[in-house]
Amino acid sequence: MILGTGYTGRRLYHQARETGWKAFATSRKPDTHLSDIAPEHRILFDLAQPETWQSIPVPAHIIWCFPATPLHLVQAFFADRPSASGRMIVMGSTSAYGTNCGSVTEQTPPNDHLPRVQGEEYLRTRFGAVIIRLAGLYGPGRNVLDWMRKGRIRNTQKWVNLLHVEDAAGICLQALERAPDGATYLASDGIPRTWAEIFSFASSKWNIPIPPPTRLQETGKHVSIHTLLTDLNYTLRFPDLYQALDRIEGNSSA
Repeated sequence: MILGTGYTGRRLYHQARETGWKAFATSRKPDTHLSDIAPEHRILFDLAQPETWQSIPVPAHIIWCFPATPLHLVQAFFADRPSASGRMIVMGSTSAYGTNCGSVTEQTPPNDHLPRVQGEEYLRTRFGAVIIRLAGLYGPGRNVLDWMRKGRIRNTQKWVNLLHVEDAAGICLQALERAPDGATYLASDGIPRTWAEIFSFASSKWNIPIPPPTRLQETGKHVSIHTLLTDLNYTLRFPDLYQALDRIEGNSSA
């Protein structure tokens, strides 16, 4: 059961079906938002509407794809579900660690003042949920180069960590099969880069103009994926950002 089927959830659904899972996708407006998913696999679910909670069967593995907030509704939803109702994967974000924290590993304490982190940690400690804290996601329909062309990205020395959406989905499925209960993993392509570096390459490869440098107080962070590669034994499908962007550009042109 994919709760909250947005950009990543769609890829997760299709990957799961391709690998033999009986996957189902939920949305607050399934017929409108899930038109690319078979009608028999669409389910109405809205955390803010308790009358929709019964549409999530028991037992079922759950992959939670939206912020686990507000906490009182998260607690209420799981209060009526048996503790042995299936495994749970929760998609988090590396923003849980802030922006000026240097190198980050699974041992780095997240900001527990954030409502999202409170929800994630409740699910991890109470139900053994596996937390996947994802770096910035890109892929088809979320092209980093288009962000640059539209002026959404500034030319700074801030470190950025990125991850292809196909890897985000693949990591969640592998964690569902292999991760121990209560584990936390950080997920990126493993190569922190500055936006200035990405602009420099994009300018030479795709003729994208480099805007004037902007100085920021934020330095960003370096996300380590050592645990993901060793303990979870995940192999990245798109380890090279620039090769992945070239593929996205080629498919867009086609």
